Formats: sequence, structure tokens, C-alpha cells
Amino acid sequence: MKKIWLAPIRFYQKFISPMLPPRCRYYPTCSTYALTAIEKHGIIKGTIMGTSRILRCHPFVKGGLDYVPTTFSLKRNPGEECHHDH
Repeated sequence: MKKIWLAPIRFYQKFISPMLPPRCRYYPTCSTYALTAIEKHGIIKGTIMGTSRILRCHPFVKGGLDYVPTTFSLKRNPGEECHHDH
């Protein structure tokens, strides 16, 4: 079931994302974050975490490092600001 749920994200990463300019303000990217969150926390919690992350990714945020936490959380992980292009 999890593989089916992850398929649209993998499709986006392989076929759609390469055609678009880089725009994710975080590292890892929002799609990678969502994949990791679903793999770590299951379909429901991982999807909620991935959606929350996508909603936080906008031009009015600095971005930076934001790895999937080991415990379920909708808050951004405190991390160093990212100083490279994505």
C-alpha cells in the first residue's frame, strides 16, 4: 500500500521536477521530505507532515535544513540556514 501511495511523489521527482527550475526553500526538498516522512511515520502521519512542510515552503520563509523528525511533529526542525542553491 505504501508503494502505491509514494508512486505519485516519485513520478513528480522523476518526470515533472526536472523540467522546472529549482524552487524548494528547504533541504531536503519537500518531495524528499514527504517520501521520508511517509516511510518513517506511515501513510497518514507522513502525509500530514509532508503537507505541512509544503505549506511552509513559500517565498516569505528563509528555508534551510529541515529533516524529518524522529517523532511525529508538524513543526519545523531547528537547523542551520541553508546557504546553497537547491
